[in-house]
Amino acid sequence: MKNLLVALVLTAACTAQTAAPQAQPAQPAAQQPAATQPAAAQPAAAQPAAQTAAPQAAAPAQQKKEIKNPAEYNAYVGAVQQQDPAAKISGLEAFLTQYPESVMKEDALDLLMATYQQANNQAKVVETANKILAANPDNVKALVLLAYYDRAGQKWADAKQHAERGLQALPKWTKPEGVADADFQKQKTQFSGLLSSVAGLSALQLKDYPAAQKNLRAAVEADPKNVENVYPLALAYLSATPSDDVNGLFFIARAANLIADPKGKADVTKFGRSRYVKYHGTEEGWNELVATTASTPLPPADFAIKQYVPPTPAEQAADLVKQKKPETMDFAEWELVLSEGKPEDAEVVWNAIKGKPLQFVGQTINVTPTKLTLAASVDDIQKKVADIELTMNAAIPAKLMPKVDAEITLEGTPVSYTPKPFMMVMEKGSLLTKAEPAGAKKPPARRKPAQ
Repeated sequence: MKNLLVALVLTAACTAQTAAPQAQPAQPAAQQPAATQPAAAQPAAAQPAAQTAAPQAAAPAQQKKEIKNPAEYNAYVGAVQQQDPAAKISGLEAFLTQYPESVMKEDALDLLMATYQQANNQAKVVETANKILAANPDNVKALVLLAYYDRAGQKWADAKQHAERGLQALPKWTKPEGVADADFQKQKTQFSGLLSSVAGLSALQLKDYPAAQKNLRAAVEADPKNVENVYPLALAYLSATPSDDVNGLFFIARAANLIADPKGKADVTKFGRSRYVKYHGTEEGWNELVATTASTPLPPADFAIKQYVPPTPAEQAADLVKQKKPETMDFAEWELVLSEGKPEDAEVVWNAIKGKPLQFVGQTINVTPTKLTLAASVDDIQKKVADIELTMNAAIPAKLMPKVDAEITLEGTPVSYTPKPFMMVMEKGSLLTKAEPAGAKKPPARRKPAQ
C-alpha cells in the first residue's frame, strides 16, 4: 500500500506542474526559459499515459495561473526542472522563502511534499502537508498523505479526521491542466478507495461502528478482493450494538476465502462459524455461505440468514414433558416444568411425584434438628437460595447434624410447591448417609431458561 501511495501522490503532484505558469507578456525574452513547459520536472515513470492529450470539456480544469514577476517565474521554473531530489527541494524551499505569497505557493508545496516523500523524509512530508492545509484546507493530496501516515502511526483520531476531510474535498478537486479526464478520474477513484479504507479502519479502532461500516463498505466496493478491508468490515458489522449479523457473517465468510495464510484462514473460519451458530442456531448453511462468498464479493439484494429464536421456558417445559416421563426427570427438570410450564404440563409432573418418596442430593442453606432448607439446582446453589423445605421424620442427632453449605443425600416426600419463587415442600425427611458416599449423584444442572 505504501508503494501505491507514493506512486499516486508523486503522480498527482508532478502532473500538476506539467503546465508552467504564464509569465507576464512584457517579460524580456532573455529572462524567459526556452522551454515554457517544464516536462523535466516530472519523473518519466510517474507520467500518466494520456498526459499530453487535450483535456475534455467534461471535467473542470484548474484555471491557469500567471506569475507576473520575471524573477519569481525563473525561480519557480528553475526549481521544478531540477532532476536531483535534493536540488529540487533546495530550489523549492528557497522559492517559498523568497516568494511566500506567490500564486504558485500551493503548487510549489505540493511538489515539495512529493519530493520529500520521494526522498523518504517522512517528517518533512508531514510538515509540508500541514503547510499546504494551512493554505488550502481542501488539498486532497495533503489530506491523503496525512491520513496514511496517521494510520501508520496509529493516530486513529487524526487519521479519521484527515481521511473524512479528504473524502469531502475529493468531489471539489479540480483537474490539473494537461491531465486527461480518464487519468484524473482514475486517480480520484484510487484516492477515494484509500481514504475510505483509512477512515473506516480508524473508525473501527475508535469503536465508531456506523462510520466504520459506511467507509469500509465503500472501500470494499472499490476493491472487493482486498481482505485488509473485507475483514475489518465484517468486524464493524458484528461488533456494533445492535450487531448487523447478516452482513457481518457474509463478509466474515468472504474474508475466510480471501486470506492466504493457512493459520489466519483457520482462525477466521473458526470465528465465523461460531458467530454463525450463535445467530442461526446450528451450522446448517455455513459451508454453503463460505462457498457462495468465494465468488460473490457483495451480498445479493435478497441475501438473508434465518435467525435462531430460542424456545421460551414454557416451550422448553412442554418439550421436556413430551420427551421424558416425570419419574425419569431429575430435580432441576421438575423445577423447570413446575415453575415455567403451562398448567397442564405442571399438572402432569406434579401428579407423578406428589406423595412419593424421592431421593436427591442437596446443599444445606439452614439447618435445625427437625427442618432443613436446601438448594438442589446449580442456579440456586450458586445463589445460595433454597428451593426445598424438608421436614424430618425425627430430630437429627447432634453428631449427625449437617453443617451449613454441606452437600448431603436425603429422602423426602413432596406435599406442595410454590411456582415463583420456586419452593418444594417435603415431609418425612431422612438422612441417607452420614457423609457423602462415593459416586453419590451430584445436584442436577439447572440453569436459567433461555428467554
